[in-house]
Amino acid sequence: MAETNTGSTLSFEVFPPNSKVGIENLTKTLDQLKELKPSFISVTCSNHNVDYEKNTIDLAKHVHNDLQVPAMVHMPAAYVNKKQVSRILNELEELNINQVLALRGDIIDGHAPENDFKYASDLTKFIKQEKPDFEVSGACYPEVHPESTNRIDDIKHLKEKVDAGCDQLITQLFYDNEQFFRFQEECAIADINVPILAGIMPIINRKQALHILENCSAHLPKKFLAILDKYKDDPIALRDAGLAYAIDQIVDLVTNDVAGIHIYTMNSAQTAKHIYDNTAAFFK
Repeated sequence: MAETNTGSTLSFEVFPPNSKVGIENLTKTLDQLKELKPSFISVTCSNHNVDYEKNTIDLAKHVHNDLQVPAMVHMPAAYVNKKQVSRILNELEELNINQVLALRGDIIDGHAPENDFKYASDLTKFIKQEKPDFEVSGACYPEVHPESTNRIDDIKHLKEKVDAGCDQLITQLFYDNEQFFRFQEECAIADINVPILAGIMPIINRKQALHILENCSAHLPKKFLAILDKYKDDPIALRDAGLAYAIDQIVDLVTNDVAGIHIYTMNSAQTAKHIYDNTAAFFK
């Protein structure tokens, strides 16, 4: 593959596993992800997770300090208060971790949210006040947040988040690049000038595909739906076609100067490595 460099970055997302086997598998995955030299690895968390600091922060500590890969910690606003956030930020600072993904997070039935941070923008502003040197990322939706009434309101709220101190944005998964390019243009018009990383989740099995069809509001192009239909009974072909589709998306995005690609790995090193091997020359 020819040497080239568009300036796009490559990063990965992992999540804390719930089992001993999952932990062992993720340890192996992270060792392999390290070799791909990502710009950072983000570590997710669940809302209302009593083991948030044990699971998410311990995993981020391993990524950042043991593997020597910059770690980004997810932090949902809905179920934390200012005192908790201050303590967590101090803990992260002691670990030399200074990247946070500030989210509103899902509201869970039967669990009343805290009152300190109604929106991600509130949490972003607080983090920047507490730790001005921290890099705060925010989530965004190329095809409108599910709770937004329209695209105009969605961009307006995103602008508020950026004005609150958000340094970059990471998109929800999408499968239609034209939707992303349209979103980029709308952000530029609204004077949202921070880097926007494109979130890509490759389809590698039928269970994952059905989950996306049932729960994802993203537009699914005919080409994508054809893959799901044609290879629904052939898991190997579905995996290969899903990876090929993701690679096509990424090549198109970096060719059009996307700031970065953020891959939702589902803790699969094989998926990440396959994509890297086929796109490495496009990243800085």
